[in-house]
Amino acid sequence: MHPNREEVRQKHQEAPMDEQGAPGQSQTKKEAYRGWKQGQVAWEEYRETVQAARDQFRKAKALVEISLARDIKGNKKSFYRYVSDKKRMRENVGPLQNETGDLVTQDMEKAEVLNGFFASVFTGKCSSHTAQVTEGRDWENAEPPTVGEDQVRDHLRNLKVHKSMDLMRCIRGS
Repeated sequence: MHPNREEVRQKHQEAPMDEQGAPGQSQTKKEAYRGWKQGQVAWEEYRETVQAARDQFRKAKALVEISLARDIKGNKKSFYRYVSDKKRMRENVGPLQNETGDLVTQDMEKAEVLNGFFASVFTGKCSSHTAQVTEGRDWENAEPPTVGEDQVRDHLRNLKVHKSMDLMRCIRGS
């Protein structure tokens, strides 16, 4: 017997989880951070609170995925809804500033600006400009944030080169 739509809807209307932790935990985490910054809470206590929130979030996420796996047997659309919710992406990249300082809004032009910028990191050519992202805020009154070559180099230097290969081994079961 298949569950009716109302039963399935009620099952999936649990308290939403956020990036900060499981439901209700994010406030405690924020309070601990605020207390630590003000010097009222010790670093160890703050770390314990953060780790407890992460553990609780992982467990809650695992439970959601287990219940999803059970529900898929009776209602295959729930899986596709879950997948489409998980892969929400940003519509596009905001306007970028090219070498001449002009704002670039077309997708192909943005791709060229980003490609040139990141390629300069690998080729060693010193570019005279920094890529500027103007998305998400009104930058007319303030200076937009800039990303310099040295920052990109630092991030690239700290990347784990074999991380994706380890992930593929785990997926394949080797």
